[in-house]
Amino acid sequence: MREHEGAGAPPMHVVLVGFGPVGARFVEELLDAVRSGVVRLTVLGAEAHDPYNRVLLAEYAVGRAERERLDLLDTAAAVRAGVDVRLGEIAAAIDRERQEVRLASGGSVRYDRLVLATGARANVPTLVGLEGARRERGAAPDRGRVTGAGSADTGGGPDISRGAAAAAVLDSGRSPLPPGVVVLRDLADAEVVRSAIHDSRRVVVLGAGVLGMELALAVAEQGAEVVVVHHGDIPMARNLDRGGGRLLSRAARSAGVAVVAHARAETLLLRDGRKGERRFDALGCADGKVIPGDLLVLSCGVGARTELAEGAGLAVAAGILVDEELRSWTDPDVFAIGDCAQVADPAAGADGVRSGVIRMPGAPSGLIGPGWRQADWLARTFASEATALERPPLLPPERPAVVMLKAEGVDVVSGGDISAELWDEEPAGHADSCRREITQWADPARGSYLKLITRGGVVEGFVSVGLARAGAELTLLFERGSEVPSDRSVLLRLDAAGEPVTASDPLAPDATVCWCNGVSVQSVVDAGAAGDGSVACVSAATRAGTGCGGCKGRIAEILASAALVAARPLAAPFAG
Repeated sequence: MREHEGAGAPPMHVVLVGFGPVGARFVEELLDAVRSGVVRLTVLGAEAHDPYNRVLLAEYAVGRAERERLDLLDTAAAVRAGVDVRLGEIAAAIDRERQEVRLASGGSVRYDRLVLATGARANVPTLVGLEGARRERGAAPDRGRVTGAGSADTGGGPDISRGAAAAAVLDSGRSPLPPGVVVLRDLADAEVVRSAIHDSRRVVVLGAGVLGMELALAVAEQGAEVVVVHHGDIPMARNLDRGGGRLLSRAARSAGVAVVAHARAETLLLRDGRKGERRFDALGCADGKVIPGDLLVLSCGVGARTELAEGAGLAVAAGILVDEELRSWTDPDVFAIGDCAQVADPAAGADGVRSGVIRMPGAPSGLIGPGWRQADWLARTFASEATALERPPLLPPERPAVVMLKAEGVDVVSGGDISAELWDEEPAGHADSCRREITQWADPARGSYLKLITRGGVVEGFVSVGLARAGAELTLLFERGSEVPSDRSVLLRLDAAGEPVTASDPLAPDATVCWCNGVSVQSVVDAGAAGDGSVACVSAATRAGTGCGGCKGRIAEILASAALVAARPLAAPFAG
């Protein structure tokens, strides 16, 4: 690694490839170092737009969020601070020996530190009719050559070294998706969905993960006809057990979403459109089902954009392999953050690096919160290195995620390991005080379900459907590693009529409100007291609610509670 000499040395030149939500946060956190002249920052963003929050695209597509709410960074202000922002500029290759990024438009940019925040692309399933649109990943490129991402050396996809015009098909195969088929990964896709809802067209969602179910429920809420198609037994199968998934299916149907399970899609059926193009007409399934629609939204997961790293000979598995300092296993001057970064111990993959075949467990988290924390930490680290100050402590390992379904009237939350079943026998060897306990309760007629897995009284995993207060309580207990009440039925009574009795205080100052940004109750209260107390102003001051947006309601409740406390008259002094 070429060490930066700190104070008195030329500014450290950092090049950032990728200007999505995580890249924007990195820029924002590095602005002070840029203004002070110790860091020089160049940003290469493939899209022509200023950075926006992709997590909220579905909210925008169904009309719940205004376009301005998606904005993440004042790019003009960053440029005034000294950041060299190049929108619509594609990084075609990395020359690690010369420490430069070659651009698709010609020329190159040198770097001292290179940060890859290339994110992820939507998976296009292997359906008949989508062969040309699927971006195939071929054999690993020749490690001795510097190749363009997506070139013939990486297998499939456009050769982006041929010019900036290829930006529009950066995530495509040989041809774009047919008209009437979108993946909802950018603003153009969101506009197509908005138009379909406005015109009351029939929307088919292929895939029943969190994002697919959120979109389907939101479309139904707007009054449009929508059907979810998935090949498994239950929706959100990665996050829910069978009981929770079955109840979610029932709740979705009650909300107006048609759910087609055990349906393995095979064929895209097309019809002649008004402009002569062939556009989506129906989805054909392996069992003979034909599901017609006007718009098909593919919600089949994502895959890390790693081809730029692969072409440069960097270690790659499910994502770009980096250590606990977010540094590439292969090159100490290259870093990766966000959806493209797979954090793993280099020692565990040493044999694979030597053989050229790396198989590592795990994958990028796919969540915006961990990516933002990585961006914050890496920006602080670079700033400290450039000024010869003490480095920040290492990021703690990410805890198992809590997943919340954002939908009106459908309360679903899960966290931790929920794989254990009610009657599973645990291997001998655990002391009685540390044995696993499983509690399960279901009331399908009233849309309620709860599964709780504890060890030594501490939550290891949970699923809550239709129990908003119990789900919020378990989220707090899981976050803190606190013990649940010995009488588990207390959790069920939280959602009973009347004033609930909680085992922990959801308004405790240290309780987390926003998991994406790690914002506490006290931070929300302080921001409300310092401003006008609106959710919008508190979000602007603390970043709470700017990620997935799922905590907006809780922010409002906290501000309302704080206002009530402030409005209470002081007790008159005792005049005995």
